[in-house]
Amino acid sequence: MELIFQKKNIGLGKRKEAIARVFLIPGEGNLIINKTSGNKYLQYNETYLSTVWSPLEKLNLEKQFNIVALVNGGGLTGQAQAIRLGVARLLCKMDPENRKVLKPFGYLSRDPRIKERKKYGLKKARKASQYSKR
Repeated sequence: MELIFQKKNIGLGKRKEAIARVFLIPGEGNLIINKTSGNKYLQYNETYLSTVWSPLEKLNLEKQFNIVALVNGGGLTGQAQAIRLGVARLLCKMDPENRKVLKPFGYLSRDPRIKERKKYGLKKARKASQYSKR
């Protein structure tokens, strides 16, 4: 399946370590992630699937577009949320009026929480060895 995309019609979404490049193609509502079926890639998990489709459902456009996403890094939860952000950004790029609908739901804000770095002298970011009094 050879897909030709234009640079301007790309939505970039990030969450934790996951990065998603999202393309919206006029179609009948299919989800393709990394050239495989979206249902199979997200392991038929309803939570992940509803997360990915939620921006289109809020605008009643879920049967008008196919979502094609190229994702790498992170786990399935981070990837699904990265795709959601990419879809929302792309919808706003296509029609600025969509921003007024999507913004109150929080679909346009990137979640800034990331893994905290390990500090020297500790085992993990905050885990220290047990304190011995004597």
